Amino acid sequence: MNQAEIDPSLNAHKPSSHADLTSVVHEHDEAGNSMFGFIIFLLSESVIFLSFFVGYIVYKTTTLDWLPAGVTGLEIKEPAINTVVLVSSSFVIYFAERFLHKENLWGFRIFWLLTIAMGSYFLYGQAVEWQGLSFGFTDGVFGGTFYLLTGFHGLHVLTGVLLQLLMLGRSFIPGNYDGGEFGVAATSLFWHFVDVIWIILFALIYLWQ
Repeated sequence: MNQAEIDPSLNAHKPSSHADLTSVVHEHDEAGNSMFGFIIFLLSESVIFLSFFVGYIVYKTTTLDWLPAGVTGLEIKEPAINTVVLVSSSFVIYFAERFLHKENLWGFRIFWLLTIAMGSYFLYGQAVEWQGLSFGFTDGVFGGTFYLLTGFHGLHVLTGVLLQLLMLGRSFIPGNYDGGEFGVAATSLFWHFVDVIWIILFALIYLWQ
């Protein structure tokens, strides 16, 4: 009599058949391929943002009348608060993932919802900033590049918030996250990407004036 026959619990976490094992391996392969594809997508997005960054630097260093008429600089207080909120949300979403890995769904939901709230606050703060600006998209090279960069990034933040809402809704489907969830991992990675991009934007636009 072997040890597995003495203690059946040793086989509790083993696939019950060759078909089960094949299914598990196939699911892991699919998840790995999906994540690889998503990373490629983020790399392509990085190239787009990089081209914007380079363009901004070139225009700023070569344009004589960089700021629109009557504009002496940008207010930094509100953008700085937005930056703290957005960067902090990366830590919050990390803890949300940790709760999911520990199969604590309510812990996941609470921290995930907090991330959504922080992302929404960032969008609100950016809208308030835009409303208070004295220049528009067509006011010089700076006006065009400012709204293009912050608007394109804001679109990514909005996309991240919508994806988080979708993942939060899926957490209420019984058994949906029992084996982990690629969507949660991908959304979290996308959110970290958005945060890093904003840190660079904040340095270029607000700190380098």
